[in-house]
Amino acid sequence: MGARLPGRHRRATEKQATYGEVIAIKEFRALWYGQGFSLLGDQLAQVALAVLVYHRTHSPLATAAVYALTYLPPILGGPLLAGLADRFARRRVMIVCDVLRAVLVAGMALPWTPFPVLCVLVFFVVLLSAPFSAARAALLPEVLEGDRYVAGSALQNMTNQAVQMLGFAAGGALIAGLGPYRALALDAATFLASALILVSGVRRRPSAARGDGKPSMWKMTRAGAGLVFGDRKLRTLVLFAWLCGFYVLPEGIAVPYAAKLSDGTMPVAVITGLLMAAMPTGTVLGAFLFSRFVTPSGRLRNMGWMAMLSCAPLVGCAMKPSLGVVLALWVLSGIGGAYQLAANAAFVQCVPAERRGQAFGLVQSGLMAVQGIGILIGGLATEHLGPEPVVALAGVMGVTSAAVLAMLWTESRGELAARAQQAQATA
Repeated sequence: MGARLPGRHRRATEKQATYGEVIAIKEFRALWYGQGFSLLGDQLAQVALAVLVYHRTHSPLATAAVYALTYLPPILGGPLLAGLADRFARRRVMIVCDVLRAVLVAGMALPWTPFPVLCVLVFFVVLLSAPFSAARAALLPEVLEGDRYVAGSALQNMTNQAVQMLGFAAGGALIAGLGPYRALALDAATFLASALILVSGVRRRPSAARGDGKPSMWKMTRAGAGLVFGDRKLRTLVLFAWLCGFYVLPEGIAVPYAAKLSDGTMPVAVITGLLMAAMPTGTVLGAFLFSRFVTPSGRLRNMGWMAMLSCAPLVGCAMKPSLGVVLALWVLSGIGGAYQLAANAAFVQCVPAERRGQAFGLVQSGLMAVQGIGILIGGLATEHLGPEPVVALAGVMGVTSAAVLAMLWTESRGELAARAQQAQATA
């Protein structure tokens, strides 16, 4: 068995995929480009929507409420609608979702759209992201096999983080020139561009559902929950994914943290931008290093340590360090977050291909929930304790949870390492 080979020989037999060979695959390029287009439009739309709602209502509460709508739909409808990615052909699900979202966002871009209708359109635009994301996540392992999946996932994660930083940084300036309505129209165009790329670049595949009779969406949701939470390995991997609720929390209180760090020499807005960019910067760096220089079995072996690294640096904020030290700690936390690549790849190995859409949808909905709840709790706690103790407490709870998960994972990783070794041998 590969798991019993000496380390030197095991590393020699493991083939690591390169970014070049992944980018050479036409279908991956289509998924990659389409996701980049729509994500860039979404970042622009988030800024435009905030500006638009505030200009219409002059109410911070209304602006925050509309922003909260971006968390609510995936939590409520995500687990149910994610099953569409298994019930129907995944390429078709993605294209239909893109076209529908383009139409809905175009309605948001009309100046005469009433505010209540605008809120409804926002809700359904975000709701449609659940089946789209589930279909894309389930399709990617069919396009990229073996370690190519990890390299492709790393490339997509780095692109996502870079696009987010670019979108938030340039969004304000672009909206100042275009106006919020034209920015929303541009977002609608990005969805259409994504749909066209998928039509031309991704080949048709049949539905993943087996047999003539297709179960109801509710039955598929229950079956997916039973699959994900009824298996110890999958349950542990899901909890690893949801650990992000601890280390994402600091981004939610970046503004009050920046106000505490400000000494008048640098605007609070600039400090806020630096803080919010720190973790994505670390994530890009960590994803590159972890996917490029660590073997597949090494990723599984070090996943628990990396998960602890994602939270441990935050504990240092209890010492109330300077801005430079805080940025370094948050970048280091982002580097640790690269463990999600290994967790994602292991999750794919353990889930049957015909049920990946539902499984990914459930995990994604949980991710949205833990991030939203974590940020909400962090904001409430900051009102009483201040930002530094809250970030430090999140780090303590996160690293403790990661340590427990690492011990649980040790029992399961040998089996997955052997499976990965076998897949490499047959690739």
